[in-house]
This record gives sequence, structure tokens and C-alpha cells, in this order.
Amino acid sequence: MRVMMLYMEGCPATPATVELIRDVAAQIGVSIRLERVRVETPDQATATRFLGSPTVQVDGHDIEREARNAVTFGLT
Repeated sequence: MRVMMLYMEGCPATPATVELIRDVAAQIGVSIRLERVRVETPDQATATRFLGSPTVQVDGHDIEREARNAVTFGLT
């Protein structure tokens, strides 16, 4: 399973989010490949469907169901 965590430099929630992702994967017994991607430009935010820091996607899908239909992305 591919888990991508998109974040902005200096986001205070990033370390806790990484820990939470790993804890949840261990609790449910799933092997994951965690990729951390620092988002630095508006174009990169659009290309990665970055909704804010941090954004977590599993196999290309945002973990927040409501966010999957978003069309506005950016550096927030």
C-alpha cells in the first residue's frame, strides 16, 4: 500500500502525522510504503492535489472522503 503524506516545510503537524500513519498501519497489520513529499509551489500543489499541510493520500486517494471531489488546491 502506498501512503503519500504531502506537507509544507515547517508544518507543526507533520511529525505527529507520520507517527499516526505508522501506528495505524501497524495496528491493522498493513505493510505500507510511506512517501513524504514537501510541496513548495502552487503548480506542485495542483499536481499533487494538495489541500493543506499535511494532506494524506492512500493509493492516490485522499483519506478524507469529502476532499476527493475538491477542485481548489494551494499552499495553506
